[in-house]
Amino acid sequence: MKWNIDPTHSQAEFSVRHMFTKVRGHIVVASGVVDVDESDPTKAVIVARLDPSTVNTGVPVRDDHLRSLDFFDIQRYPEIVFHSTAVSQTAADHYAVVGVLSMHGIDRPVTLQARAGGDGIDPFGNRRAGVSARTTVNRKDFGLNWNRVLESGGLLVGDEIDINLEIEAVLDQVARDTAA
Repeated sequence: MKWNIDPTHSQAEFSVRHMFTKVRGHIVVASGVVDVDESDPTKAVIVARLDPSTVNTGVPVRDDHLRSLDFFDIQRYPEIVFHSTAVSQTAADHYAVVGVLSMHGIDRPVTLQARAGGDGIDPFGNRRAGVSARTTVNRKDFGLNWNRVLESGGLLVGDEIDINLEIEAVLDQVARDTAA
């Protein structure tokens, strides 16, 4: 069954250390598809596209810096893409989703720890499903190397980025009707 990620009800949130605390923000999940065999979810194929131009930490000056050459370089790299390569069930409604994250012109393997949130019919008759997922990546693995050394010898920005995804998808009616 083909499900289309609903960008209005999906979000990628992140946090990264900034000196002594964490900065949090989000990036819009622009589009994506989840193709899943309901009888065997481990055969799922997932593709999600994020739009780094939408990065929002609540501080416009910082957001502009994140969009710049120092970080996302959105003029050269206008999207971040995740493409799954394997899915394994780890517990009831819990999955390890292995895939490739493409960001800043670099592809790296990542594993998302995902939890299926359920599915049902919305007030408009559409079948929807939700999933929450999380992972941690090292920004330097993707060429996001900008930093500053503090007087104390520490670094201004941490390397590890915690990513939390909240994804809601709508069953593709055309694909469903064609298969019926």
